[in-house]
Amino acid sequence: MSTLEDYQAAERLLHRPARPGELVVGDKVRPQWIDGGARFRYAVDNGAGRRFVLVDPAAGSREPAFDHARLAAALAAASGQPVDPGALPFAAVEPVGNAVEFAAFGAYWRCRLDDYTCEPAAFTPPGNPLEVPSPDGKVAVSRRGHDLWARSLSDGREWPLTSDGEPDHPYGSGPDCTGNRTLMRKLGLPHLPPAVAWSPDSTKVLTHRTDERDVRRTHLVESRPADGGAPLLHTQRYAYPGDENLPRAELVVLDVAEGTVVRAQAEPLLMPQLSPITTQWAWWAPDGSAVYYLSRPRDLRTLTLNRMDPATGAVTTVLSETGATRVEPNQWAYEPPIVRVLADEVLWYSQRDDRGHLYRYDLRSGALSGRVTSGPWSVRRILHVDETERVVYFTASGLVDEDPYRRTVCRVGLDGSGFAKVTDDALDHVVTVPDGREYFLDSASTVDTPPVTTVRDWAGRVLVELERADVGKLVATGWTPPERFRVKAADGVTDIHGVLYRPRGFDPARRYPVVDSLYPGPQVERVAPSFDPGGMGLDAEPLAALGFVVVAVDGRGTPGRSKSFHDASYGRLADAGCLADHVAALRQLASTRPWMDLDRVGAFGHSGGGFAAARAMLDFPEVYRAGVALSGSHDARCFNAGFVESYDGADDADAWARSSNVDLADRLAGKLLLVHGELDDQVHPDHTLRLADRLIAADKDFELLLVPGAEHTFIDCLSYVRKRCWDFLVRALMDTEPPAHRPAPLPLGPELLGELFG
Repeated sequence: MSTLEDYQAAERLLHRPARPGELVVGDKVRPQWIDGGARFRYAVDNGAGRRFVLVDPAAGSREPAFDHARLAAALAAASGQPVDPGALPFAAVEPVGNAVEFAAFGAYWRCRLDDYTCEPAAFTPPGNPLEVPSPDGKVAVSRRGHDLWARSLSDGREWPLTSDGEPDHPYGSGPDCTGNRTLMRKLGLPHLPPAVAWSPDSTKVLTHRTDERDVRRTHLVESRPADGGAPLLHTQRYAYPGDENLPRAELVVLDVAEGTVVRAQAEPLLMPQLSPITTQWAWWAPDGSAVYYLSRPRDLRTLTLNRMDPATGAVTTVLSETGATRVEPNQWAYEPPIVRVLADEVLWYSQRDDRGHLYRYDLRSGALSGRVTSGPWSVRRILHVDETERVVYFTASGLVDEDPYRRTVCRVGLDGSGFAKVTDDALDHVVTVPDGREYFLDSASTVDTPPVTTVRDWAGRVLVELERADVGKLVATGWTPPERFRVKAADGVTDIHGVLYRPRGFDPARRYPVVDSLYPGPQVERVAPSFDPGGMGLDAEPLAALGFVVVAVDGRGTPGRSKSFHDASYGRLADAGCLADHVAALRQLASTRPWMDLDRVGAFGHSGGGFAAARAMLDFPEVYRAGVALSGSHDARCFNAGFVESYDGADDADAWARSSNVDLADRLAGKLLLVHGELDDQVHPDHTLRLADRLIAADKDFELLLVPGAEHTFIDCLSYVRKRCWDFLVRALMDTEPPAHRPAPLPLGPELLGELFG
């Protein structure tokens, strides 16, 4: 049974992403570049406050950004408040000459670093999050209504860059279906920042005019608006699979000083999900002489690199590749394309031989010049190209025998010679690279090895160690590291991988209920190879704290391996990341772990995972006895066209129908909890209500929680919603009443937003 202490531990683990430093100290280094990237600062949060570090990679130095003890004493004297020098009471500092400014104790302060005296300062507002500043820091661009405006950052002067924007035909706006309007309202913001990319010389911006005038309208009803008035109707442009009209993006270049508008002389790009500028599918050449962009037809089977002349709008084709299924520049839908345009050639990512590798093309003729990488592994990201030495540095997965998902930093000559591992170990390497610098930040970890963050040069030498993550407070909650496992898929041949979390207070003599923590992709994997469980892993640790064995699996059809492994989901979204592989994994794991009780197995998932959790119960009722489906996309026929058509095909209505849980409602045998937000503008609540309607028609018992005012992630009521889910699983799989416990609200802060929205 789950105790009050278990619930309290689960809640702390649930809050872990939103409260950096509370349980793990030094696991993330987020650099703030200074001196053009030659040096950087970062902050380390210990849960009570922060310390600030200054790093000079060339000198190999890491030192406090200032004297923390002297600043703490000066601030205490000026404010009359106690200040701990090891946990300074402010989140960020702004250097101003030989001083730093910061907000603390409800006031704004300036502390001089020569004599360490602090005094109240005039508040300097931070940069507007809805503006995109130019590289030279002189001008910023923002959206105003349906148009783009520029603002001088020196004198505040403003002027329009466009004037003909209209409703559903604006500038710099991504598609409405992924605009997160409900979340923006909760944050007090009118919209997301504009989709613009500045030219390197800060004279022009690349953006697009979005056309959704003929896209399907959908609707949400807000039952209780903030003003307490009558219900409000919210209308959204949101295309379904097979709809004739999808959002489109007409690329344009705006001259900030001259006010000219140059439009691409080509058909507008299909934009069913995300802006091509936000996803970096459109970008400037380093010298500003051209704009390059990727395009695909609706069936996604041809990927083309185009060149646009920013002065005339003329568009030419550089190169193109066609395949039998979708051709993609990266298996992860939300990561930048693995394409780099050099001075006279192109590094092009292709999965033509089943693995993702780099090829070299002539920039002018588009002819293939040669192959750059090869082998039974895949390129994950281009990090740096040294055109003088003719070498490319990149991360690759598949070079670590025990885990094909772990990333290794590698180098190879552009002619394909001299391949070498820059990080030659068995760890997963997450890399941050400042533009044009001879070093990179490297966070090395595994799912059960806390990260060590260093600065390395391109030979792999450690220039300076930054942080070794301290997990002492995490362990004190009763947390134990997950076990990485490898088992056979349902075909009995293919290796699949996952992680297993033992329950808090684990006793091998006991038998424990099991929860399969699901996310089926296929656009991202469920289990990251690094220590940080990430947004997709948000629920595994809390469920284990409650006393469940928790399993997370990447079955066939998820990304991170070969194209054939990923294409197992093409036209088969109905398989939910190959649930048959999950069942096979559970049985193999339990065969050597008698403490796993396969008579008490539950499924738990959010969004695509919500679809998979319900599907698990409908397709495998003999295995999954209970399920929690949050924000589930239960009917592909009324879901996001871009997502469904990418993975089930652009014209396969039969596949879309197979991907519907609604049509299988009469199969339900176990206990099911459906949860959805009333104002979920990503996966509309009608998905859950359609399924509920069919369950009622089939006379099935189930529970339904419709959360008023909530968006897709329940971000401002996450603790309440998760506690309801935990209580349901404790009752269903432990056959006991959960302890009385009132969850603390989770703060709506940037850390949590970063975890949930990437």
